[in-house]
Amino acid sequence: MTITFTYRRGCCLANPSQQLSGVIILDVKYLKYVLAIADRKNMTKAAENLYISQSSLSQFLTKLEQEIGSPLFFRAKGELTLTPAGKLYVEAAKKVIQIQKELYQNIASLDKRGHISVGVTSNFGLRMLSEIIPQFKALYPEVTIEISETNFPAVKKMLMEENIDLGIAAALNAAPFEEQTDILREEEVFFAVSRKHPYCLENPSGIITREDLIEHFSHDNFLLSKRGSSLRALSDELFDNYSFSPIAVCETNSISATRSMIAKDAGVAFIAESCSVDRDHIAYYALDPPLYRQNVVIQRKNWVRNEPENVFYSFITEYFSIHTERPYMAENYEI
Repeated sequence: MTITFTYRRGCCLANPSQQLSGVIILDVKYLKYVLAIADRKNMTKAAENLYISQSSLSQFLTKLEQEIGSPLFFRAKGELTLTPAGKLYVEAAKKVIQIQKELYQNIASLDKRGHISVGVTSNFGLRMLSEIIPQFKALYPEVTIEISETNFPAVKKMLMEENIDLGIAAALNAAPFEEQTDILREEEVFFAVSRKHPYCLENPSGIITREDLIEHFSHDNFLLSKRGSSLRALSDELFDNYSFSPIAVCETNSISATRSMIAKDAGVAFIAESCSVDRDHIAYYALDPPLYRQNVVIQRKNWVRNEPENVFYSFITEYFSIHTERPYMAENYEI
């Protein structure tokens, strides 16, 4: 998408036949170049994100600033920050890109073809999509579904930048997307211990208080999920509340590896109910008070859904009212 502006420096031209001192052609691709520089504040990093050479990006910016007649960035100590003119340019660039997105969405809504992009952070979401997509494709075979597996901070960023249509995530809350979020369910989080562990031999089942957890497992190795996951946020909050610094033997998002290590009594961990399998070798204790995380679906702010998108979204929001999910042999907690 290319927009051509005719202008005379210092004024807008109502009559293109007036003598011009320059012409600016705003190709959306080049608008994104400026946005990338503004975001990364560094020419090299911006060029890497755009998959172009630094010299090409520098030449583009120099030419653009010459055409506009004003610098868009302050250059100091290797960092690029927006000038007042640059802030105006970035604001306008975002509006043009949004207009393009809405135009393409409106065109796509004219028929039943389209493209739905989904960010997924957790195995429950992948499992849900594996059951939903075949049903959906039977109704709308020409609609493509693009799935991005990542962590919740990355999904939030993609939603804010409107690079995905919706996110399916395990989270502690919906902030800052409360008005864009549907809570699918609350999922309990258990404390997982090897059945060989001395505590389990004395207490093979039941509930464990948070105080008892700290008292009896202060010298155990904790297998923690990586930062950015809901389970890590829950465990860190619990530890902070009791001023407890666990022995973290490893950080991993591989639930299969975590369960294997727990079964061999190599450590203890927090595991969501949907992943609480291998009960012959692992004891899962509910906590008192209990720990919960939310399974949510979040739609991007300016998503105007067409018919196929409405159907797809309803499949997601109605999933847990139709399906009774049992724990399963997942590979990851949350990527």
